[in-house]
Amino acid sequence: MSEQRTWKRIRERLDLKLPVRVSCREAADLDWSEITRLTNVTPFGAGFTLKRPIEIGRLLYMTIPMPRQLRMFDHVEDQYKVWALVRYVKPKAADSKQPQFDVGVAFVGKRAPRSYEANPSQRYDIGLSKPGHFAELQELDAFEKRTDTRHNIPVDMLIETLNQDGNIEASEHTVSENISRHGAVIYTTLDLPVGRFIRLSSEQFSVTVYAAVRASSLGPTGIPRIHVESIDCAWPL
Repeated sequence: MSEQRTWKRIRERLDLKLPVRVSCREAADLDWSEITRLTNVTPFGAGFTLKRPIEIGRLLYMTIPMPRQLRMFDHVEDQYKVWALVRYVKPKAADSKQPQFDVGVAFVGKRAPRSYEANPSQRYDIGLSKPGHFAELQELDAFEKRTDTRHNIPVDMLIETLNQDGNIEASEHTVSENISRHGAVIYTTLDLPVGRFIRLSSEQFSVTVYAAVRASSLGPTGIPRIHVESIDCAWPL
């Protein structure tokens, strides 16, 4: 019984405002890192805020001056360097010019899966785990099974990419080829690789959503387009 109580205590979230460096390989040729602070932590996960969008299922690399009694490995190192899986994301700031996101992650080990090296935009889910061990990761499909109706209508929208500080890096006014509540095919001349996070705004619908690029292709007339999936909310269709 005492072992069960000890295990329960060590899993409780602690309000330790530790500094942390969060690194993300957003796309094959795009890496970024951000220094923030933890809002809570356990041996198996943590919460914090980011200025850049992220999505559930992505891997992040975290460097934390973690108390050694909370670590699962590297107990003699000054910094705890651990891979973490995003399990929760929620936009925090109302000011779209300075976005912030509450993020919750699960620690998944000292090394990333081999599939991550080949495809940094790969998304994962957590499989079964044993008490006191990191969970196994399961790869998710590039596209979720489509359940929403696609509407073949042009919707005027603004595409924006953000830099490390959450400020606008590049933008383009464009139009969609088709759109659903959680996805769209959009014409664009911007170079947006698979895995890149973008911000989409529409005056027509008075909405701003964050999305991830899932694929790129050429339209029937040879115009480049991207296939995106929203990561924070749905279009009001």
